[in-house]
Amino acid sequence: MAKKVLIVDDAVHIRILLEQTLEDLEDAGVALLTAEDGVEGWEVIQAERPDLVLLDVMMPGLSGHEVCRRIRSDPDLSRTYVIILTARGQEIDRRRSIEVGANEYITKPFDPNYLIHRAADVLGVRI
Repeated sequence: MAKKVLIVDDAVHIRILLEQTLEDLEDAGVALLTAEDGVEGWEVIQAERPDLVLLDVMMPGLSGHEVCRRIRSDPDLSRTYVIILTARGQEIDRRRSIEVGANEYITKPFDPNYLIHRAADVLGVRI
């Protein structure tokens, strides 16, 4: 079964930038999925069961924190790796992200090289 990455961000330019950053993963057989808000993101997560989810925090409908909390409360999603990717760089935001179950917390602007290599490592694929 192919590995899947879901990008959830309400800013279209960030979704496009993340897709471009991660496009080398597609050559390794990884499917890149996107959602434009927390509600759509949760629907895609339930339907597709992605291996890695990149979540913005501040989104309409459901926040990234709420989506992460839902992932962690679903036993079928226990292996889903969650990276919070947000412009919110305060320590309290990082702590809250970890408390709701995020595996990592990365602030925007992010280092594209770090992100692609981190994603490949999490997924166990070579790029």
